[in-house]
Amino acid sequence: MTGARAYIRKTGPERDDMTGFGNNGLGPSRRAALTLIGAGALAVGGIVSARAATGDDEVLTEAKVLRDPDTPVAGNPDGNITIVEWSDYNCPYCRKLEPELRQVVQDDGKVRLVMKDWPILGPVSVTAARSALAAKFQGKYHQAHDALIGVSSRLTEPRINELLAAAGVDMDRLKRDLTGHAKDIDAILKRNNEQAEAFGFQGTPSFIVGKYRVPGVLSMTEFEQVIADARKAKMN
Repeated sequence: MTGARAYIRKTGPERDDMTGFGNNGLGPSRRAALTLIGAGALAVGGIVSARAATGDDEVLTEAKVLRDPDTPVAGNPDGNITIVEWSDYNCPYCRKLEPELRQVVQDDGKVRLVMKDWPILGPVSVTAARSALAAKFQGKYHQAHDALIGVSSRLTEPRINELLAAAGVDMDRLKRDLTGHAKDIDAILKRNNEQAEAFGFQGTPSFIVGKYRVPGVLSMTEFEQVIADARKAKMN
């Protein structure tokens, strides 16, 4: 595991709700407002900007959170609302939510889904995330993602390899890309982690929906409502 870090955190609805953020009429207390401020920087709950541990670059900028060119995107790439998801392949709540979120994105037709791998549940999660991102270099990220998130049991390294091979990933090339693009892959994971920490997320799944911060699991109906509210907020 080169350069990547794994963090043990809570996942899903049993983790602590976030406090100190306004509800803005959205219902559950864990939904909170995200405000876009000057020069494209993002501010959440008093976080105006966050500094990376290794330099002075801002972590929470609109470009880095919403428009990172190295981060895979699903849904409508030209959608008028962006959902950013931080997820872990070994998170059972991420797995349960995945088909419902994808259905909402498909039904809406104007949602851009940014997929940020955030492997916080141990070394195998890191291996899964790195493997999925390595598959991107052969144009197979989405196949790898769907294969890894679609299982019902906890992943192991042999199981990861089985799933990726069955999904049509060239495993010989994957190994080469894991080595050849190790710094690029670990840099993506580092950025994802720094952003999640700066937003105050405590576990997976966590989301930004338009201008709203959503640190937890939502139903299809709740996602549809937050998307509608995000569109209204965008117009104001």
